[in-house]
Amino acid sequence: MEARAQLKYARISPRKISILLDLIRKQPVDKAKAILKHTPKAGCEYLIKLLDSAVANAQNNNNMDVAKLYVAECFVCQGPILKRIRPRAQGRAFAIHKKTSHVTMVLKEAE
Repeated sequence: MEARAQLKYARISPRKISILLDLIRKQPVDKAKAILKHTPKAGCEYLIKLLDSAVANAQNNNNMDVAKLYVAECFVCQGPILKRIRPRAQGRAFAIHKKTSHVTMVLKEAE
């Protein structure tokens, strides 16, 4: 049995999120939350909310024991790129690509 939560169209680069996901993969939920709380990265706010959502899904939808949960699987995929233009000298334009992320987190009960 597993509980799943997804975050779509997060306005942060997938590369920045994947660094944080590597820290919490295969960790118990309480330890993963502590790691995210004390890591000074911008993506931590997104992942704390996603982890809380996955725990709530496990508790309410699947009647799983919160004390036994761990982060079984977590991954990030690139979402659509927002394309913007920055004006430059002599009438030129410089392209700015604002990347988005789709993050998926799966929780399972430890045996």
